[in-house]
Amino acid sequence: MIAQVCLTVSESKRLIARGVAALEAVRARMRQGIIVVSSGSTNAYIVEELLGERFDKRSYVTGQITSAGFGVGAATRPDVVLRDGAPAPDLDRFSALKAMQAGDIFLKGANALNYERGVAGIWVGGEGSGTIGGTLGHIVQKRLHLLVPVGLEKCVPYAIEAAAATIAEEDETLGKVVSLFPVHGHIFTEIEALSALAGVEAIPCSAGGIMGAEGGVTLLLRGEREAVRAAVGIVDEIKGEPLF
Repeated sequence: MIAQVCLTVSESKRLIARGVAALEAVRARMRQGIIVVSSGSTNAYIVEELLGERFDKRSYVTGQITSAGFGVGAATRPDVVLRDGAPAPDLDRFSALKAMQAGDIFLKGANALNYERGVAGIWVGGEGSGTIGGTLGHIVQKRLHLLVPVGLEKCVPYAIEAAAATIAEEDETLGKVVSLFPVHGHIFTEIEALSALAGVEAIPCSAGGIMGAEGGVTLLLRGEREAVRAAVGIVDEIKGEPLF
């Protein structure tokens, strides 16, 4: 059976968050282990799904892209670090690395995506190369699970490594130019979310829209009849998710 669904950006973020919360690796670490959810708009939805509470998600955003351009602020909500499923207020995204063990999960969102190549790009605008610059070495060395939740809206038609290299070239700049950090990790989009939640194949077949659907995505769902019905039901549940 096949079906088609359309998701706004905020609906995609909610879907991805629910998919992340349903992942067996995440559920296992919620029982025993450490999960770090670094700040970010999609990650704010994930915090809500993992903790089962709603809050002002704007309080969990630092770097952000708005109609005015790129900006860097300070999240007012402390870093969410979960130890055995409970908040560990004594830890933040950096100090938690010392206590984490192989297989523990570090979540970091992204600003650009080459989906077919499995490469994400993260803008680096803060001191110390931002979160990713200050943590990636530890993540690799300790064999942590780098989970990158990112919407398909972030797909770009250019190799992220090439874009990063061009930005890094010595050249005169007009205004602020933000660096781009290419990363490999467990890329988790609407496609992976629908697979985790309903066991269906999700095929992107349209992008964009109007009247609130700007940046949205249309997906073709394919699978067994009951799986497709379940996937459509999940999407129906999140329809109407307010704009971020």
